[in-house]
Amino acid sequence: MIVPPTGIRVLVATKPVDFRKGMDGLAAYVQEAMKADPFSGVIYVFRAKRADRVKLLFWDQTGVVLMTKRLEEGRFHWPAIEDGVMRLSPAQLSALLEGLDWTRVHASRVSRPTAAQ
Repeated sequence: MIVPPTGIRVLVATKPVDFRKGMDGLAAYVQEAMKADPFSGVIYVFRAKRADRVKLLFWDQTGVVLMTKRLEEGRFHWPAIEDGVMRLSPAQLSALLEGLDWTRVHASRVSRPTAAQ
């Protein structure tokens, strides 16, 4: 299981990309199509036309990391295909990578104690 650190930003390209692209091609896509910085520490998530594959691109302070996963059975749960970018929480990304329905994952709300408590 891959668990991204809490607090990291995760951006999903909602339109499928050409999965022949490597890290340089996806970094260029982040800059041109998503208007973002691929070296900012954000995890960028890409889907293939077939919903059974995912690629993640991120900068780990020493270099660019490209991760690919293919489900042997089933498909990843993806948002509707359209131009744009969508944000996920780290917990939702973990669920997505496990092939689970990430839309059912919600951040827990923790109330802060008041001075009287």
